[in-house]
Amino acid sequence: MPLLFVGVLMGALDISIVGPAIPSIEKLLKISTQYSSWIFSIYVLFNLVGISLFARLSDIYGRRKIYIISILIFAFGSLVVAITNSYQYLLIGRAIQGFGASGIFPVASAVIGDLYPKEKRGQLLGLLGAVFGIAFMIGPLMAGIILNYFSWNVLFLINLPISAGLVYYSAKLLPNYIVSNSAKIDWKGIIFLGLFLAGFTFSINNFRLGEASGFEDKWIVMASILSLVSLILLLITERRNPNPIIKLGFFKNPTILITGIIAMVSGLVQACFVFIPKYSVLTFAVSSSTASFMLIPFVLATAVGSPIFGKLIDKYGVKPILIIGIVLNLIGFSILTGSGNSILLYYTSGVFIGLGLSVLAGSSLRYIMLNVTKPEDRATSQGMLTIFTSSGQLIGSAVFGLILGSVITVNPFKYVFLTASLALFVVLFLAFMLRFSKNE
Repeated sequence: MPLLFVGVLMGALDISIVGPAIPSIEKLLKISTQYSSWIFSIYVLFNLVGISLFARLSDIYGRRKIYIISILIFAFGSLVVAITNSYQYLLIGRAIQGFGASGIFPVASAVIGDLYPKEKRGQLLGLLGAVFGIAFMIGPLMAGIILNYFSWNVLFLINLPISAGLVYYSAKLLPNYIVSNSAKIDWKGIIFLGLFLAGFTFSINNFRLGEASGFEDKWIVMASILSLVSLILLLITERRNPNPIIKLGFFKNPTILITGIIAMVSGLVQACFVFIPKYSVLTFAVSSSTASFMLIPFVLATAVGSPIFGKLIDKYGVKPILIIGIVLNLIGFSILTGSGNSILLYYTSGVFIGLGLSVLAGSSLRYIMLNVTKPEDRATSQGMLTIFTSSGQLIGSAVFGLILGSVITVNPFKYVFLTASLALFVVLFLAFMLRFSKNE
């Protein structure tokens, strides 16, 4: 379990730790804020592209081998980023990092399903989810300390010794569980999925309402067409392929379909979380660094709640705990929407949102997918769930960006939080429709 936790922590840290380094990167490489946003987006994009591939490869060739390969790819990407002073190579390195990280979390989740009985999975998946809360808490603090003494490149160099340790001990300790005898890889599906996600990511990151660079822009139109055509071809390919990278048959199960929708809203809520520091700066007139520290109640609640709710899932079943998590998020964002200048209401909302995220981003959805899919499909189903969550993050980021750029008011953030509340209200009804017994 420490091998899995440290691997997931390393991948999660490289999302949160890069934020404080952005100003230094922009200054050194002489790029605008618009271009620096791709440092995040390209990591998420290639993470999405690689998830299904690595999940399937782990079913065929074993968890240990793919876990080690994923870490080595991630380490190579970290090295490229660490030694470059070029924007182009920086993006290439981040893409390699994201691709390598795409094999870490779904394989780690699948290993828990392979090794532990049902009554233990919820707690362990909850602990795995808590790792993300820890990463978002210590990432900016680590970056701030390191950047006081070193350049931003060092943030990525520290991945190399960690990766070396993970590879060494994974080779000695991690079981190489194999669940499939089929060696066929759905390369067409992987290509069409990659093209769909690339077009989708480019479109939503460059669309701006009311600007000349909206849908009139030929490149956005071409990317949108590419995304749509690739999606159609992906569906056709996956329907005919006996060993698809995305099993469309999964969606005949209402439980899996509802879980996927809830995962998208979970990603949307996580995207909303990114805007909270800016809200703090505007509302409470604090500095950016102070606003980051004001997130500690949110993150602590997430880190504390993940293992607790994971254990409650083992005891009471996943459905009631999932509903509680959605309700907690809904209450938190409702309070935040109407909090005004009250610092007490702000921190109160943070506790509710953090606890709610510990369920949505923690064990509940992965627990469901582990128990409604066959052993040979565990890694694949975990990868698909991550695709839903990451797609929600991309959509949420684009939607909230449109709201902030379009709504003319003193504090437009309340409309961002209201949108998140409405989305949570919808999936609350879907959660009640889940057919999932306590023992599953």
